[in-house]
Amino acid sequence: MTEFSFSHVNKNFGFKPVLKDLSFEVMTGERAALIGRNGTGKSTILKLLASEESPDSGEISLRRGANTALLEQIPRLRGKDATVYDVLCEPFAEVFSVEAKLRELEEKMTEDFERYADAYTEAQSRYAALGGYDAETRLKNIVQGFKLNSLLERPYNVLSGGQKTVVNLAAVVLREPDILLLDEPTNHLDMQTLDWFEGFLAKYRGTVLMVSHDRRFLDRVATRTLILEDGICTSYPGGYTAAKEEQERQMLLEFEQYKNQQKQIEAMKAAIKRFREWGAQADNPKFFRRAKMLELRLEKMEMIKRPQLEKPKIPMRFAGDRTGREVLKLTGFSLSFGKTALFEQAELLVEEKDRMAFLGANGTGKTSLLRAIFGDVPFSGTAKFNPSAQLGYIPQEIRFLNDKDSVLEAFRRECVCGEGEARQILAKYYFCGAAVMKRVSSLSGGEKVLLKLAVLLQNRVNFLILDEPTNHIDIETREMLEDALLEFSGTLLFISHDRYFIDKLATKIVVLENRKINVFDGTYADYLRVTGHA
Repeated sequence: MTEFSFSHVNKNFGFKPVLKDLSFEVMTGERAALIGRNGTGKSTILKLLASEESPDSGEISLRRGANTALLEQIPRLRGKDATVYDVLCEPFAEVFSVEAKLRELEEKMTEDFERYADAYTEAQSRYAALGGYDAETRLKNIVQGFKLNSLLERPYNVLSGGQKTVVNLAAVVLREPDILLLDEPTNHLDMQTLDWFEGFLAKYRGTVLMVSHDRRFLDRVATRTLILEDGICTSYPGGYTAAKEEQERQMLLEFEQYKNQQKQIEAMKAAIKRFREWGAQADNPKFFRRAKMLELRLEKMEMIKRPQLEKPKIPMRFAGDRTGREVLKLTGFSLSFGKTALFEQAELLVEEKDRMAFLGANGTGKTSLLRAIFGDVPFSGTAKFNPSAQLGYIPQEIRFLNDKDSVLEAFRRECVCGEGEARQILAKYYFCGAAVMKRVSSLSGGEKVLLKLAVLLQNRVNFLILDEPTNHIDIETREMLEDALLEFSGTLLFISHDRYFIDKLATKIVVLENRKINVFDGTYADYLRVTGHA
């Protein structure tokens, strides 16, 4: 049964077309992944399904009676007094209302049972239909799964962006909608929570449409993958890897068909030329008629568009001078926030050409450690950089010197060059034409990463430190970044929850736990195998 479908849907924002003649469908019970480059309209599709946006034309159909719930990519604020517990209870608003009515009717029934018995039975049936009897169990399981126990009494609006996302995800899941719409649900989940969430979705009874750039998550959860390119949504069975393999197989087949058609066209053109030459030499109209027939066949032929086997690449080339063997050394490293100790007498040695991935549950101090070694957070002990280290740093929250700057102005503040040269460089990072005049404050998370990369790559770097560099960039750009980092001859230290990214790059795994820094010498796959998490 079709759960929902798009038929020739068009959607513009101002003069900019986002979706053009889009058609696809998802069947009941499927867990469909929607992938594509940033800006192709993935979030817009989710908002259209959630009725938060309306199509300019075309038709969107949902199975009769089906309801939706959407996890937005950017969390919204709540009332100033709302706690995390209040937000988690929002899905149960009607349950609590009916429960209050039941308590009210119970009091009235003590005085006049006959009069209120039918109303009580009706309210009881409604309470059961809403899942009231297992609401407390559902809430408890979700709170434990997302590890929210310590946050329940905290004001929601003071939470970090990542914490808000996790709370909102929990609240959306608690609604148990027929159609669960997830926009980047994994960005701020630690490994343990992510494993739990994958298991939860695998058993989810409804239909799921998810936008995610986490390839391992998509491989483990998705039963269908929808690839959005150039306004066309192509459906493939299975997760991300299976879909890309099938897409590549089909593209190679199309390329063979294209080459065969091109040979046929060249042969027909040569035949047309020969017939005309023969007709002119022999003064015979028969040859001209044959030439004309071939021309008509050529005009009516449905031309196969040349498949783009090689996709455009961002020119990511990191280069820097050699450092000494010891690039960074932490000794007696201790760091606390108030009464909470994150590290106590921890040690770490980063050696030249190491590619270290930092792992640890949310709150273990991964980002705090990076901020400390850059001098942004006070600590005790020593953090010693090699004097030859040429640092490149992309923080989790990217900021520029002036938010009112245009992309062009922000780039030229940090890279001294003429406007023409700056425009040429920025165009390679998809900032073309009028896009260079956008204010940096209005850029998406992915665009900010690309602009920061454009600046960083103009300098010589031999020690790269990256804090969640893949959070807001699409899969295609992630793969370009991975390839560039594999060619990087310097030292790399990074925080990431992208398990594909870690597995492809890391040669050492740094685990933060129990206020210590433990280094595992090996790849992520080796680490999972040794620790029994594979």
